[in-house]
Amino acid sequence: MNFPFYIARRYLFAKKSHNVINIISIISVVGMATGVMALVVVLSVFNGFDMLIRNMISVYESDIKIVPVEGKTFSDTLPQFHELKKHPSVAVYSEILQENALFKYRGRQHIGTIKGVSRNYPEQSGIDSMIIDGSFQLWRGSQPLAIMGNGVAVYLNANLAHFDPLEVFMPRRGRQPVLTSAGAFNSKAIMPSGVFKVEQEFDTQYILAPIEFVRGLMKLGDDMITSIEIKLSDRLNPSRAQQEIQEIVGSGFRVLNRYQQNESIYKTMKSEKFAIVLILSLILVIASFNIIGSLSMLIIDKRKDVDILRSLGADNRMIQKIFMAEGMLIAVASSILGALVGLFICWLQVQFKLVTLQGMGGFITDAYPVDIQLLDISLVLLLVIGIGYLAARFPVRYITGRIFARDDSTAL
Repeated sequence: MNFPFYIARRYLFAKKSHNVINIISIISVVGMATGVMALVVVLSVFNGFDMLIRNMISVYESDIKIVPVEGKTFSDTLPQFHELKKHPSVAVYSEILQENALFKYRGRQHIGTIKGVSRNYPEQSGIDSMIIDGSFQLWRGSQPLAIMGNGVAVYLNANLAHFDPLEVFMPRRGRQPVLTSAGAFNSKAIMPSGVFKVEQEFDTQYILAPIEFVRGLMKLGDDMITSIEIKLSDRLNPSRAQQEIQEIVGSGFRVLNRYQQNESIYKTMKSEKFAIVLILSLILVIASFNIIGSLSMLIIDKRKDVDILRSLGADNRMIQKIFMAEGMLIAVASSILGALVGLFICWLQVQFKLVTLQGMGGFITDAYPVDIQLLDISLVLLLVIGIGYLAARFPVRYITGRIFARDDSTAL
């Protein structure tokens, strides 16, 4: 067994001449362990929310979205799109036409967005699995149908059992003179067939309808769309597929992956996670001062042992290694204890959902999500061990250096 480690282990568990040293050592272990536990729990919760949001976004956002660089609408008959449909990375190709609109249902009004989708839209979005009332049905024979977000349905007080049509109003395009307020809008009625619930912001904004209905409402040609949404094949690299699609459609279009479509959300989550980790790391640094205090008192308390070890042939470096090992033992014990407690709390949350999301009725989960990632746990352990090393290095080098210098001057 390593001699410095053996002596340090005996010092850690041996009774000291002053009980206050034992108390400070226990406080240092508990303080560091509490910080590690908090980091493990908070990071796991943030990872849980990240996973939840990614899964949620995958329901209503496509793997790839193609939009024009200039303008809002474009024709889907361009030759590059015919080539794109045959590309092996394209599993599902959906045409989209969306615009802001005013919805009116039995006298109640709400402003949102109507999203015209092609018939294969459920194949690339999976939103048909989020229906909470009615069914995902865009057509009943030749009659177009609409699927409302739950928030829109709540604002409009819509009830599928009433069999009342939903009126959609949209400003007329162009600059022709308007003599009446009614003449300023195009309007069409459509029957709702279902209600979906994905995420509160999306649910209160969108109504889905056949793209043919929206084209008729906007008075556009049969080839006009605002975007193309693509579901990629699982066999291919998404980054490479995005690059190949960009080369096909050319510089007149932007090809956005899922991260780029929701860049602000992901950046906000990353910055919040970084801020929390920074704050908790500072708390760990403050807690590490207990290690400095306990080691300083231990070195002074073991002054006679130091003299004995030096008389037996131990050099100054060996003595310093003993007390450094003592500090590292405290740091390692704290990190392991804190990580185990944090993982146990995360397990309890996963199994029993102890902490719920109060007042978040519009969210898709009732309890705080948890996703434990070994990389985060490993980084936390390395962070704590690093802080413990730096906290132990100061008293060991400074105090033992002064003791050695005084002993050497006395010997002379």
